[in-house]
Amino acid sequence: MNKSENITWQNTKISKQDRQSYFGHKSAVLWFTGLSGSGKSTIAVEVEKQLFERHLNTYVLDGDNIRFGLNSNLGFSAEDREENIRRIGEVSKLFVDAGTLTLTAFISPYRADRDRVRNILGDGEFIEVFVDTPIEVCEKRDVKHLYEKARRGEIKGFTGIDAPYERPQNPEITIDTSTQSLATSAQQIIDYLVEHKYIN
Repeated sequence: MNKSENITWQNTKISKQDRQSYFGHKSAVLWFTGLSGSGKSTIAVEVEKQLFERHLNTYVLDGDNIRFGLNSNLGFSAEDREENIRRIGEVSKLFVDAGTLTLTAFISPYRADRDRVRNILGDGEFIEVFVDTPIEVCEKRDVKHLYEKARRGEIKGFTGIDAPYERPQNPEITIDTSTQSLATSAQQIIDYLVEHKYIN
């Protein structure tokens, strides 16, 4: 429910289509989801680099980085996770309107939260990238020892240990970083964007 009163949507003279035409590519959200340590941020950063090298307008919204600022007042309860994704969904929508190929790297464990973001965007503007890396591999990569702490009960509500992760049912892209290299994973995403005419 919107608590704001006496507000009116302000239209501008530059449309999303104007911006896409100016930048020479479509705008959309590549929504990376998967367990902690699956490789979401690593792949997103690499894809951003490759898009930037093609002179495309692009930006990564990373889960940890967002929690330093915009979402610094949120914890990791189910309610806070929902609000975390709601906010970043709205921010992503603004980025898409600005003509930006936006990459988000969030665990986003609940299917309903991801679907809610998909529904606020236009057709074809939400590209779900499921980084489907086995939890055993994620734990081995965990330099911050978060899984170890969660298994000892020092961290509560940790996704994959004592909090659920709801796998995407029909993601546009699926990647398994336990069998794919970073280069192969990034190329798979670039190929998708070319094939579906987001970029040339």
